Amino acid sequence: MRQLCAAAKEVALETLWPTRCAGCDTPGERVLCARCERALAYIDACHACPTCGAPFGRVQCTQCNEVVLASLGLDALPVDGMTHAVMLDDTARRVVTLYKDADERRLAHDIARLLVRYVSPDRVREGCIISYIPDSASALRRRGFDHARELAEACAMRASMPCASLFARPDSLDQRTLGKRGRIANMSEQLHVAEGVRVPRSVLLVDDVCTTGATMFSAALALRQAGCAQVWALTFARAMGES
Repeated sequence: MRQLCAAAKEVALETLWPTRCAGCDTPGERVLCARCERALAYIDACHACPTCGAPFGRVQCTQCNEVVLASLGLDALPVDGMTHAVMLDDTARRVVTLYKDADERRLAHDIARLLVRYVSPDRVREGCIISYIPDSASALRRRGFDHARELAEACAMRASMPCASLFARPDSLDQRTLGKRGRIANMSEQLHVAEGVRVPRSVLLVDDVCTTGATMFSAALALRQAGCAQVWALTFARAMGES
């Protein structure tokens, strides 16, 4: 009876508010239609920097060289490698915004489906654990769900990898007025491994957007300090032209 009621509710909601594509707003059966999915600005991993994931940075990266790292107060990136699926163009931005801020939680599975294509088989073989950076308490109250957790769990399910919550929930993640170095310093104060958590040897951090990398770097540093040997990062979209 409960399943019948749920099915009837779904039919009624679909009749009143039919599913529309997050990219083009066309009514249909998918929240990300095949045309918009194909049109996303995918990053070619063969051309991207193997360390920070910057597009076209494989030969000489302008985002994680020694000069740039020194300006951020870093000797090296705290991650073993970052990978980004697409560039944050208008379509990708709409997908992320609808998922995070318009309660279109079904998009977690569409984003995860695209992300797992970029999970290296080596991560699966070595028993890597998927984790995430939890939403701040204020963001959780505003959205009503932890978008990072649901995305990580969807990725773990599709990749047949374990998923674990490793970080304490931060008080605030507001970085809008800060530069890249300031963001790293701010996040270092906010992100901590949760008390009593046993950190695994290898972690794959999953997130929706990489803007400057400050959040990922700070999370990776916290994991390193807690004894994690390998930290990898995987995001859906990389912002363009950020410094």
